[in-house]
Amino acid sequence: MPAVFAALFLLLVSQRLLEMALSARNRRWALACGGMERGNRFFPVVVAVHTLFFVSLWLEWRYRSPGWSAAWPLWLGLLLAAQLLRLWSIRSLGPRWNTRIIVIPGSKPVTDGPYRFVRHPNYLAVIVELVAVPVMCGAYITAAVFTAANALILIRRIPEEERALAEAGGTPLENLPRFIPRF
Repeated sequence: MPAVFAALFLLLVSQRLLEMALSARNRRWALACGGMERGNRFFPVVVAVHTLFFVSLWLEWRYRSPGWSAAWPLWLGLLLAAQLLRLWSIRSLGPRWNTRIIVIPGSKPVTDGPYRFVRHPNYLAVIVELVAVPVMCGAYITAAVFTAANALILIRRIPEEERALAEAGGTPLENLPRFIPRF
């Protein structure tokens, strides 16, 4: 199934490139609206980790993978759910969605869409994707290494983002869980 892997890989890389273009456009808009960027010195680390994820995924698939996981339909389902959550998150934030931490002073956090249930649905989608894609493809080392690397990023990034939101205009989100909704 090398052609299926290549198609999936190209689809995900294309998606990331489109997201980076959207993020750049939204960054210009937010800064023009008086937005303030936080944590920008750490941003190259985020970009490097996510870029190296794709390099590692490709290399492990090519040289070490035993092939598709027997449970690939489960992992594909989780990946599709994560993609839907990511798109819902991006749509809900509109021009405020960004890969950087930029807040516009006086603006209230978005509480529509998935943000009604959790504070960080987009990060949840990324967490699921960083596990689902490599495990589905038999790239278990990539899954372990980049899940850990992403956790280290989020340990620093989430508190920085939440502080920036609170300083910009207060946040009514502290009663919401970060990732897993309460029903």
